[in-house]
Amino acid sequence: MAAPRYPECNLCGGQRPYEPFVPAVCRKCESQWLEARYDYDAFKREILRGLPNRPSNMWRYHDVLPLNDPASMNLYPAGGTPLWLSQRFAPGLGLDTVYIKDERYGPTSSFKDRQAAVAVAAMSEGGIREAVIASTGNAAVAYAAACARAGIKLWVFMTSLVPQEKLREAALFGAEVIRVSGNYDQTKQIAAQFAQRRRLLMDRGASSIPSRESMKTIAYEIVEGLGWQAPDWYVQSVSGGLGPLGVHQGFKELFGMGLIDRIPKLAVIQSEGCAPMVNAFKAGKETAAPVIPDTRIIILSTGDPGKSYTYLWNIMQQYGGAMESVTDLEAYSAMKALARSEGTAVEPATAVAFAGLEKLVRNRVICPGELVVVNCTGHTFPVEKHVLGDRFAVDVHLSEDQSPAPREGLQAALENLDETATTVLLIDDNADDALLIRRLLEGHKAYRVYHAKDGWEGLAMARQNLPDLIISDLMMKGLDGFGLIEELKLDPRTCGIPVVVVSAKDITPEERKRLNGHIEAVYQKGALPARKFVDQVIHVIKEKTEAQAGR
Repeated sequence: MAAPRYPECNLCGGQRPYEPFVPAVCRKCESQWLEARYDYDAFKREILRGLPNRPSNMWRYHDVLPLNDPASMNLYPAGGTPLWLSQRFAPGLGLDTVYIKDERYGPTSSFKDRQAAVAVAAMSEGGIREAVIASTGNAAVAYAAACARAGIKLWVFMTSLVPQEKLREAALFGAEVIRVSGNYDQTKQIAAQFAQRRRLLMDRGASSIPSRESMKTIAYEIVEGLGWQAPDWYVQSVSGGLGPLGVHQGFKELFGMGLIDRIPKLAVIQSEGCAPMVNAFKAGKETAAPVIPDTRIIILSTGDPGKSYTYLWNIMQQYGGAMESVTDLEAYSAMKALARSEGTAVEPATAVAFAGLEKLVRNRVICPGELVVVNCTGHTFPVEKHVLGDRFAVDVHLSEDQSPAPREGLQAALENLDETATTVLLIDDNADDALLIRRLLEGHKAYRVYHAKDGWEGLAMARQNLPDLIISDLMMKGLDGFGLIEELKLDPRTCGIPVVVVSAKDITPEERKRLNGHIEAVYQKGALPARKFVDQVIHVIKEKTEAQAGR
């Protein structure tokens, strides 16, 4: 068993039972920073034994991750990424020993794979089958992939400024992508309200213990990769600050177990166009004033870091560290320099970290003889966009620029989202019939329509996408409509989805009796004009939407 014994408040020492997706707030002093506590003595004994028969990924350290029984679960294989010694980039800066923690080797090429792996495992353990996340890019893709493997429906909210490739990549994994024309903080707000309206879990990043705990595995891997030695500095570019907070916790635990002789200093790097943490740090303030993002590196565009900055500020006051910002141009220059010196292609958000390293060396904050590790994450290559076509996201308009949206604008956007974010799954082995129904539905309004060519494919897509309505042909090869409906009703994830059956032949009384109570309606092909049939389908969708709104 690996679940935390209890979360403990960093300020007053108050303890409370561990609840994975309940906001980690102290019941005594209302602090929002609680740390999970484990059986470190038992884990240290395993480390001293060499962690025998453990996987080479992040689950190697499952003893200090917040799951009840990791060994019994089919865990998403994140982590276990290489640690490279820089051969040319660092020496060019005058540094002797810089290691690159290459998170590009994760399932979706991002350190966010770790966060998604632990959070989604906790969702699965808790029986959660549908969730919401707001993201500036990489977390959305990582969660979409992990949720696809776990069979969890995911709603992803991203600002429309995020590179289209990342939106498409999340959609490729089957997530419902909501593209918001506003800044990231607005996107988080509308995602939270959407989750509340639908009574769904929303993953809240740094305030979620599973998300935060996942990042400490980076520290464990670094220390083990260096022969159980701690670096002097850990460098990472940040948007919201979850990464270095979690990594610091890993170093802190290793130090507490007596396995390293110091806790590394953190170097937090931001884009100059969105640097609320850096601004506050250089002004000597423990709280960061929100800013309106003005950077082309959208992945790092969290304008309001909230409490995350205050926690990082306190860490640096105790253990040392620095915060620095770099321009977009400096980041792009570092991106090219890293590619040409190390053969390592990274996304601009990671290049910010390397540009920051260069600046900290130039300002003599980091010295030549110090051992430095830099987090390297993200790839530069787009997803194959032709796989998805054009309708891979629902648009939500909040504001034309990055200014806050008025409350009535948010309310209208949510109401519009409730109306447009409707998915329909067509299961029909006749491609022409399916195409006609699809065009008529999409011509009525912005339905998200998926098409499966047979019953087995339809069943898999129903379990993955959890559509609002299923329209299925009755007579298909393999798994026919009767078998499909039985499978849908046996699965708790899909048993509540309305099904409309379409048949090309007359249905016998026995067949009608078999379908009775399991479907919304049955239509015979040719008995109704296609347009009238679609109108009746839309009526079924409307009734379900109204029922959901009133529940």
